Amino acid sequence: MNVEKLQKMAGSVRTGGKGTMRRKKKAVHKTTTTDDKRLQSTLKRIGVNAIPAIEEVNIFKEDVVIQFVNPKVQASIAANTWVVSGTPQTKKLQDILPQIIHQLGPDNLENLKKLAEQFQKQAPGAADAAAAQEDDDDVPELVAGETFEAAAEENHTS
Repeated sequence: MNVEKLQKMAGSVRTGGKGTMRRKKKAVHKTTTTDDKRLQSTLKRIGVNAIPAIEEVNIFKEDVVIQFVNPKVQASIAANTWVVSGTPQTKKLQDILPQIIHQLGPDNLENLKKLAEQFQKQAPGAADAAAAQEDDDDVPELVAGETFEAAAEENHTS
């Protein structure tokens, strides 16, 4: 092996400068499982209970909705603590609005008004086109002095 490379590796494990002793053991990093165990023990101490059969959880933030599908939900009513675990999906409010309209409370009424205003600002040309199309579907107005009966008689005679 290369001597320079070995000396460089040996120098990286020294605790101090040149001439000091080497570390006796390598530093062990904590894994995320210990954090999860600590979290579960804290939740157990609070007294959370699992709530079964929840299909979907939506957390509303401004124009964004954080959506959990089939999450694991735990709650402690006494501690006013809810724990939702699962894979979240961040979506825009207007994308999932038809499915969640029944979930919106009075506090989200203001967000709904803002969203409606944004739609009106974004599509003024689309509203005009829709109005023009509606005008095409209406019955045309009669020319002054003509009636339907007179026009029908003219068609029969010609």
